[in-house]
Amino acid sequence: MALATRTDRKSRDRRSPKPGPQDRRPSMARTLWDSNIGKKTVMAVSGLVMLLYLIVHMLGNLKIFFGAGEFNGYAHWLRTLGEPFLHHEWALWIVRVVLVAAVVLHAVSAYQLSRRDLAARPVGYAHKRRRASYATRTMRWGGVILGLFIVWHLLDLTTLTVNENAQPGHPYENVVATFDTWYGNVVYITAMLALGLHIRHGFYSAAQTLGATASAARQRALKTTANGLALLLTLGFVSVPVAVMTGVVS
Repeated sequence: MALATRTDRKSRDRRSPKPGPQDRRPSMARTLWDSNIGKKTVMAVSGLVMLLYLIVHMLGNLKIFFGAGEFNGYAHWLRTLGEPFLHHEWALWIVRVVLVAAVVLHAVSAYQLSRRDLAARPVGYAHKRRRASYATRTMRWGGVILGLFIVWHLLDLTTLTVNENAQPGHPYENVVATFDTWYGNVVYITAMLALGLHIRHGFYSAAQTLGATASAARQRALKTTANGLALLLTLGFVSVPVAVMTGVVS
């Protein structure tokens, strides 16, 4: 009898193997990331982080209208921010790391959501849908343009690789050197127009994802805010190359 009992137990053990790593329940963070709403939330938060940086960056860029001393002094201050508590350029590198993380998370989330959207609609619609706004229809290409621009912008004004007349330690002169070339103006202005469209649609989409559009009044206010931010940032950034082209900054 005991032998039979041990045999039955061994048989049950063989039929019911112990749970392995593949049988473990995924973490809450992984479950959230795997869901569409999780990816949209990551896109919304990372987009707002980048938007905050863009506002500060634009305000810093406008210092170029106050002359070389003011602009170069601002650039030097960025490298000494947080001293003596932080070492030289530590604060700047912290900002860079946060921005890189935000850009990567934003881009990966957008790509994966786009792939899911295409997979869910393998065939065309039987009836044409209402045409979306121009900003909505160009969000994907706008993101690609901005991604390529970030690479070019770093090579131009950070590493000075593609800026033929760049002088290390002279940010004012390097900005002027960039916008003294036709291609520098074309690349920058095109990217800033794409940025404006991206912000116009992306800000409102982020607000929707985070549940800030609960009423019609809020929706109208957020749409107005999105349009205002897009226009303000586009004009602010584009004003610098235009000022160099017209001789206001030289």
